[in-house]
Amino acid sequence: MRSRPGVDTPDHRGRTGLHLAGRDLTRNPDVRIRDVELTSQGWHVLRRTTFDYRRRDGRWETQQRETYDRGNGAVVLPYDTERGRVLLTRQFRYPAYVNGHPDGMLIEAAAGLLDAQDPDTAIRRESAEELGIGLGPLTHVLDAYMSPGSVTERLHFFAAPYTPADRTGTGGGVEEEGEDIEVLELPFAEALAMTRDGRIADGKTVMLLQWAALSGPFARQQNGRPFSRVAR
Repeated sequence: MRSRPGVDTPDHRGRTGLHLAGRDLTRNPDVRIRDVELTSQGWHVLRRTTFDYRRRDGRWETQQRETYDRGNGAVVLPYDTERGRVLLTRQFRYPAYVNGHPDGMLIEAAAGLLDAQDPDTAIRRESAEELGIGLGPLTHVLDAYMSPGSVTERLHFFAAPYTPADRTGTGGGVEEEGEDIEVLELPFAEALAMTRDGRIADGKTVMLLQWAALSGPFARQQNGRPFSRVAR
């Protein structure tokens, strides 16, 4: 039998058993996993899963779905309420470029994959690498599946204060990983306006800026007090 990298022999990252993910799922009695096929194992993993699904009227039907597994991630909005500023990044995103964005240069909140770290640790790592900044206390904003029709990733959203004195480096990302990231320090009002006119078109960034305006550090005071935030 021919060996299958990522299944019974190690792939280029030393992984095996990639076709097993999902086979043991039993939490939903209306879903029965029948088969999981490994269709691609590049840096991340593409699978085709066949399952039986019981519809609301009681009928069972067999469906197939492809899932792109890149792990989970974290994103952060660093803010300076004293100066009314936020820190964002700008970098080239080929998927956006090929799908209609004029030049593919997206303005985003700093983000990255967890890479086996907990979300708090991972986002502090990404902030140092991409922004060159040390974050203050983290506020956990929310967790969300950003593209649940095909991508498994769950993204952990954070916000954190910073000051100019918290600079630890130049940022810019990790060159060995192909990153070439520009750091942008913007007035919060301008960044929020950019979500309205399309200059900021990245979903996670829009969500964090809207949160900051509605119930976060830049929310209007209510009864003399800012909206409550949970620090971690």
